[in-house]
Amino acid sequence: MAGIPTHPDEVDAAWLTERLRAAGVIDDQAVIGFTWVPIGTGQVGDSARLTLEYDRPGKGPATLAGKFPAADATSRQTAGALGLYAKEVGFYRELCRQADIRVPVAHVAEVDEGGADFILIFEDLGPARGGNQLASCSAADARAGVRQAAALHAPTWENPQVVDLPWLVTPQAVVDHIRAAYDGAQAIFRERYKDQLEPEFMRLCDELNDMRELWYGREPGARCLIHGDFRLDNMLFEIHGGAEEIAVLDWQTAGVGNGLTDIGYFLGTGIGDELRRAHEDELLDLYCAEMTRRGVTMTRDSIWDQYVIGALHGVSTAVFSAAFVERTARGDENFLSMARGGCALALQHGSLSKLKG
Repeated sequence: MAGIPTHPDEVDAAWLTERLRAAGVIDDQAVIGFTWVPIGTGQVGDSARLTLEYDRPGKGPATLAGKFPAADATSRQTAGALGLYAKEVGFYRELCRQADIRVPVAHVAEVDEGGADFILIFEDLGPARGGNQLASCSAADARAGVRQAAALHAPTWENPQVVDLPWLVTPQAVVDHIRAAYDGAQAIFRERYKDQLEPEFMRLCDELNDMRELWYGREPGARCLIHGDFRLDNMLFEIHGGAEEIAVLDWQTAGVGNGLTDIGYFLGTGIGDELRRAHEDELLDLYCAEMTRRGVTMTRDSIWDQYVIGALHGVSTAVFSAAFVERTARGDENFLSMARGGCALALQHGSLSKLKG
């Protein structure tokens, strides 16, 4: 089979056998066939569950999960231009062991030189309960997410083996491209959602667009590995039938930044405004306690400004993604949910004023 398979139908049983043997997942078994069904709600990559058939009994798993480039041309082009597929493959190849966060074990992680074609084959974490951006979550789920954020951030905090990796840092040319495209993205976002998003929230989106030079030129301060899209749709709860609490998925937006960006994003766009308002202090205290326990001393006062500014990442992500990935009914609901949560936090705590300094 030539090239990287970019759809489940392109995966060859002999190719899969070779890769699984190399990863130590199977021994002398051979995959002789499989069936697949789509899973997940991602718009920048397509995922499937593979149910495998072997030539003989052995240790091989009955199912695996696979991730492939988006079938939608717009989403795929955006991912390739921003290097999202290459980052996710790089995360599983080089970085996931640097942190203590629970992610699916990747048995195959390949990407082409151009960054447009890739494949990931993972352990299947099911049965599990998928996080749902539109439904919010319980306070217990939110606590689990915050603990995972600390498990990602603390071990990589100012770790030169991570934060100085050239491929992990977004190139300045890409930052310039996003900044230049953002005004057009906001115009699309405004036209599309002007009758659905609350006026005060749309005004904040417009104001953030006016400040895009400052927003995309800011310094992160202390650096660590961040997820970049840390919200419920990218989490699984009660994995392996409840044997483990949580796993975090979808590392296409992994990068170097301030860990409070993930926390501001999660509490703002990730869990919904009602839950955030009820548990904000508790969740921030939990994050500080977990980071401190892991060797990075923090207090709520010391992180407050970066947390409040970090919430704007959810707003800008909603605006930019709405314009440059495949449009779907759920996507519209999702981007509105993200914008509402991020804008509500930003308005309550004065995020734009803190960004101005």
